[in-house]
Amino acid sequence: MFSGIVEETATVTKLVKEQENLHITLTCSFVNELSIDQSISHDGVCLTVVKKTDKDYTVTAILETLQKTNLRNWNVGTKVNLERSVKVDGRLDGHMVQGHIDLTAICAEVKEAEGSWYFTFQYEPVTEEHITVEKGSVSVNGVSLTVVNSREKSFQVAIIPYTYQVTNFHEIKPGTVVNIEFDIIGKYIARILKKQLGK
Repeated sequence: MFSGIVEETATVTKLVKEQENLHITLTCSFVNELSIDQSISHDGVCLTVVKKTDKDYTVTAILETLQKTNLRNWNVGTKVNLERSVKVDGRLDGHMVQGHIDLTAICAEVKEAEGSWYFTFQYEPVTEEHITVEKGSVSVNGVSLTVVNSREKSFQVAIIPYTYQVTNFHEIKPGTVVNIEFDIIGKYIARILKKQLGK
């Protein structure tokens, strides 16, 4: 479980294809604190550490993950948002993020607004659970954000300077593909309503 509060960005240093799997090696400032089998959110995708050295660590993405997320677009040098799992005794500063991406969205517009930025994302819903609500929560590349201008197939988020600099949002531009995880509570409610209305 994650909170959507990014600790820092990691840099992809190596990509190795093995059959349908992709082994991804990254470096970050807290490599020495990581351990094998540890779960870490990478742009919102929960991946397990399978190998580490003093300088870097490696995770593996299977075909389904590559097909459903923006990992398929990563290259050596790509900046990736990192978050380690939430501690039980810690504060939940963002919202409940599982690290299970629902779909990808495309950045349609980036608009500067006197020191902050509004990002508009468009997506094609696959199920009725793929919705946002005004002032609700959404995870974009693993960042917990508040929705504004919620629409059926799009939404906006406002990014403050700190988030813009600490995460990879400063590299997102129109056409960039991002990972989206919709709010788990909203997904449960949508599923329950569907069952009730279907009776």
